[in-house]
Amino acid sequence: MPEEAIGKTGVPSTTRNKRERPRDPLGRPQPWDAPNALEMPDFDVLTLEENHELGRTYAHQGLWFPAHEAWETAWKQSKGTGDEELFKGLSQMGAGYVHLLRGNQHGAVTLLARAARRLSSYPLGSRGVATADLAARLEADIARIGTGDLVPGADAAVQVITV
Repeated sequence: MPEEAIGKTGVPSTTRNKRERPRDPLGRPQPWDAPNALEMPDFDVLTLEENHELGRTYAHQGLWFPAHEAWETAWKQSKGTGDEELFKGLSQMGAGYVHLLRGNQHGAVTLLARAARRLSSYPLGSRGVATADLAARLEADIARIGTGDLVPGADAAVQVITV
């Protein structure tokens, strides 16, 4: 067995450090020798609050893949706090918009709907998020996709979201 394969699968360690795969601006993995077009921080070394703030900042900038990654890490960090589903919903929102920009209508609608459902179950202002307003915004974008007013693809006209 190659030495780099030793260790717990999927968890980098001192004996198995996973090299970062180059990504395009929408987070798609690229060939190992391609330039990396998406620099992101090491979310695992940040606190839950730092990841949440980064997710908010990235979302406001329309950088959906890093927003998704920040909130996905916050979701894992929030286990046992009661906010797991909030962060899972925010992560799914980020992933939904990534799918929209990648042209995947089904993936976008599915993830945005899951995100809206999760976010709407939290009281307004949870972790500083206007949950009901955000869920309504996601439902409106799903409806716009359905009517053809929001066309999936790299040029999808996603309005800025303040989380």
